[in-house]
Amino acid sequence: MKNDLLHELAARGFINQTSNMDGLTQRLNQGPITAYLGSDPTADSLHVGHLVPVMMMRWFQNYGNKPLMLVGGATGRIGDPSGRDTGRPMMTEEVLAKNVAGLKKSYSKFLRFGEGASDAVMVDNYDWMKNYSHLDFLAQYGTDFTVPRMLSMESVRRRLENGMTFLEFNYMTFQAVDFLTLYKEYGCELQLCGADQWGNAIMGIELIRKKMSKEAFVLSTSLITDSNGNKIGKSAGNAVWVNEDKLSPYDYYQYFRNTPDELVEKMLKLFTEIPLDEIERLSHLQGAELNEAKKILAFTATEIAHGTDAARAAENTATSLFGGGDAATMPTKEIEMTGPMGVLDFLCAAGLFDSKSDARRMIEQGGVQIDGIRISDWRATIEAKPETVVQRGKKTYLKVVVK
Repeated sequence: MKNDLLHELAARGFINQTSNMDGLTQRLNQGPITAYLGSDPTADSLHVGHLVPVMMMRWFQNYGNKPLMLVGGATGRIGDPSGRDTGRPMMTEEVLAKNVAGLKKSYSKFLRFGEGASDAVMVDNYDWMKNYSHLDFLAQYGTDFTVPRMLSMESVRRRLENGMTFLEFNYMTFQAVDFLTLYKEYGCELQLCGADQWGNAIMGIELIRKKMSKEAFVLSTSLITDSNGNKIGKSAGNAVWVNEDKLSPYDYYQYFRNTPDELVEKMLKLFTEIPLDEIERLSHLQGAELNEAKKILAFTATEIAHGTDAARAAENTATSLFGGGDAATMPTKEIEMTGPMGVLDFLCAAGLFDSKSDARRMIEQGGVQIDGIRISDWRATIEAKPETVVQRGKKTYLKVVVK
């Protein structure tokens, strides 16, 4: 790589595809660039599955470039078909407004906003899309998109097999107009995106070329998957939320602390700003020493998202719990309980298991303790009391509080 930023990103494993690597390299070597990254307000928080392109944008800002963080108030009303087998449910205006505010809060955790040359700016595509009538939009852009080109996109082909609606079919045209609008209004020349957004983003640079006779660029990242190879996301049911009102900093810390051994190096590169030579050293640790690398990963990732104090508190809580000490600051779950409850119902009500069969299996494997006592009989009952400390496996602790 003949550019320091691109070299950093490549070495850390961020880069999946680029529309024109030589052209982007040349443009970055000429000086700072304005780049945008968008997310639709389908929830009131980002989750870890969103964070690879967000962290890439953080690196862009660290190198003096200007981020535009787009909240899709308009595209969120349509639903992106990318990476999905079914359409998204429609949201009320109240839910959309709540979700937009939540995404803005999430973005602010990772980027510096302000009036400076490299400070991030928040934009909402509803601000310009609301000004188009259907006829206006078709008249201005209808001839710039061909149906064969749109059908060639993987996101469209996949949804066609499951009944893609006309509403969803319009999504990529909206995203392309976003890129064109940001190019005109902010001089934005680059879109960052996840790998599943590649087709939509490419339509944007094609529209800029048609309308402006200018070149813009796309840089995509790989998607992060869980231990089962599933994409991390709300719809997959495995989201690790960023905002603390949806997931405590302790649980965020524990997500990274429980990283599988083989993924430690990858996660250190993507979710921290630790220098690469130090990551190289940490990734070669073995056995018990590798746990220290996981602690560094968890602390640093939590520090970026929640601040130093929250990261330190999460670290202290984990240390206290694993050392058998005071568990006063552990995550808490409130449940309704008027009398004795079967242990399987109790564990599921606390959210520790998705099903009774999962809970039963863990009990039979000796992996459940309640108030420090290992549960061996899945038919046991739990007495109602103000607080109960539950341990699942070796690393998950929860304080259950009866309402």
